Amino acid sequence: MAADDQETAARRTIETALAALAAPDDGQQAEPGGDEAAISWESPSPGHYVVTLPGTRKLSTTCSLKVGRHSLSVNAFVIRRPDENHAEVHRWLLERNARLFGVAYAVDPLGDIYLAGRLPLAAVTAEELDRLLGAVLEQADGSFNTLLEKGFTSAIRKEYAWRTARGESTRNLDAFRHLTRPAE
Repeated sequence: MAADDQETAARRTIETALAALAAPDDGQQAEPGGDEAAISWESPSPGHYVVTLPGTRKLSTTCSLKVGRHSLSVNAFVIRRPDENHAEVHRWLLERNARLFGVAYAVDPLGDIYLAGRLPLAAVTAEELDRLLGAVLEQADGSFNTLLEKGFTSAIRKEYAWRTARGESTRNLDAFRHLTRPAE
């Protein structure tokens, strides 16, 4: 198959798969704020797709898919540059990379952490795209609290102290109670 034909086929497959993934399971229109969060996506230019994946720890993960002449690239922002413990964070990321499918953790020149990967156009199917997006979501959302804990402990403690001093809710810091409660 010629490269142009592969690109066209990959685009068609991606658009069909994203439309199916964005549709609610029951065929009904998704309710805003409902329990069943579907993905959303847009195509700012031919062969470029911006996909928003809903999460539980990280509210959402934005993922860029780009169809090239020979491959589909995927890039997703995970978390900004850690404030502290850079070596520990980077070691944790490298250890995780050995177990990942289709994507790997990467660091940009500013130190921000991303997931990046490539898939040959010949391998682009609805099932593989779903699997790839699942890997992105699992890593971005599943590792979010661990990365916050490793790279932003001081900021979490400061935020907790600031909120409690003002009587503000600390509910969104509950996952970090072990960092914020007084030493016993």
